[in-house]
Amino acid sequence: MTDSRKIVLGVTGGIAAYKTAELARLLVKDGCEVQVVMTPAATEFITPATFQALTGKPVLTEMSDANVPNRMAHIELTRGASAIVVAPATADFIARLVQGRADDLLAALCLARPVDCPLLIAPAMNREMWDNPATQRNIAQLERDGVALLGPASGDQACGETGLGRMLEPVQIHHEMAAYLQPRLLAGKQVLITAGPTYEAIDAVRGITNRSSGKMGYAVARAALAAGAQVTLISGPTTVPAPVAARFEAVTSADEMFAAVQKHLHNADIFISVAAVADYRPERSSDHKLKKSGAALNLKLVPTPDIVAWAAAQPNAPFCVGFAAETENLHQHAQEKRRRKKLPLLAANLAQTALGADDNELILFDDNGVHVLPRAPKLAVARRLIAHIARLMDRSDLQHPAPSNRGEQRLH
Repeated sequence: MTDSRKIVLGVTGGIAAYKTAELARLLVKDGCEVQVVMTPAATEFITPATFQALTGKPVLTEMSDANVPNRMAHIELTRGASAIVVAPATADFIARLVQGRADDLLAALCLARPVDCPLLIAPAMNREMWDNPATQRNIAQLERDGVALLGPASGDQACGETGLGRMLEPVQIHHEMAAYLQPRLLAGKQVLITAGPTYEAIDAVRGITNRSSGKMGYAVARAALAAGAQVTLISGPTTVPAPVAARFEAVTSADEMFAAVQKHLHNADIFISVAAVADYRPERSSDHKLKKSGAALNLKLVPTPDIVAWAAAQPNAPFCVGFAAETENLHQHAQEKRRRKKLPLLAANLAQTALGADDNELILFDDNGVHVLPRAPKLAVARRLIAHIARLMDRSDLQHPAPSNRGEQRLH
């Protein structure tokens, strides 16, 4: 989300209210102005002082509040707001929304919000309450009214039961909000993305891999989803949770990743090869553990498939984006790689500052020159990358790449 967003964060009286403090922190970290509004019941689960400390703004609970101009909080708070997000949204609050009730500040401001202020809710309740026909009727009515539903998830609940009705985790709500509020720059596009490292087996327990965490590729997938694309994510071994809305395929080796790309490429409008694919693999691997001895062990390595070069060379190839992690002479190596693989766009960075980190800086190379995406959290950088891809795809005169000597531009 952009730094200028104003978010009204509603908190209702459910045990999951304690998680909303983390959501407030994530939104503030993302540059949002966050105004928290709590129902009286919510204050019995978590104190307003917690949210005030996290957001730097007084928490509002009463219809007439001295901190709001004209003491008309239910009117003033949503004017100019990017969205109202209610997390948790209890069964009671959902029912009151359906009925158009205005018996507390949060319900009233939801009712009085302008038509251009979306309402997003993250339900949280016992599984039986969620499955109850009354709740399901209310949910269906809210969706007809244009209210966006974030979750719920299935899992362990505070009551000790397990099932559907658990509030999404704060980071998931944050990602879903970003997806809902982003411009749909890639609406209707099919995007194929590779991410993470590959693992090339030497024997049953040893292998060749690299330090890629997969964070950048997964961030690109989230950014593409936020831009309205249908995303297929092919990933090597990582510990990063996959975006719920993406089609996901897990692979291990470079050959497996190549086979998955071959399977999906014909449906793609855009192919973004973020994965750090091993350049070499052992010519032979053992099904059993090789025993250690005093003698030297010689491994013969053979090249793995060049996946993005293969994709770019296909008839009617999608718009192909390559990634390059270099340790020296970044501009020279990146330009050579783009030219050799015939890519319209290549994103490069210094491996020693990006691998495994939570932030990144990318330098983009295309027909128009060199463009710098300044260091920022990887999701923010990924959103700028997706916006750059969308601009390039809009150019009707886009041709195959050629080296450029134009100066660098900084993209914000």
